[in-house]
Amino acid sequence: MRSAADDIASGIMAKWATAFSRLDADALASLYSKHALFFGSNPKLYRGRDGVTAYFKGLPRWRTSAVQFSDVVAEQAGPDLVNVAGTASFDADEGAVKLSVKITWVIAREDGDWKIVSHHVSSKAPLI
Repeated sequence: MRSAADDIASGIMAKWATAFSRLDADALASLYSKHALFFGSNPKLYRGRDGVTAYFKGLPRWRTSAVQFSDVVAEQAGPDLVNVAGTASFDADEGAVKLSVKITWVIAREDGDWKIVSHHVSSKAPLI
């Protein structure tokens, strides 16, 4: 049985995947809180929507790009807070670049809409 947390997470993931497929930095940033903390595929911490925009504008301009989310777990941590974990698998330039990472998001209600407050990706390969 799907929970409200599952519906919130899948809704954001669908919007995120659509915006990522166009590498639309502004559309992606609109999914994040004005207070977002964002660790992506490089070591720098990005803050707020401007930081998220800068991160996505800095990515390579692939001809095609796609993401698929799997193994997603969503937990309602409070009435206005959802915790999400899963795997994000990226396929860019018609198979030239493949990347699969662990991803966690904290999603919170902000100004009547659900926004990503915390974004973190890490390697699926063991580090220790």
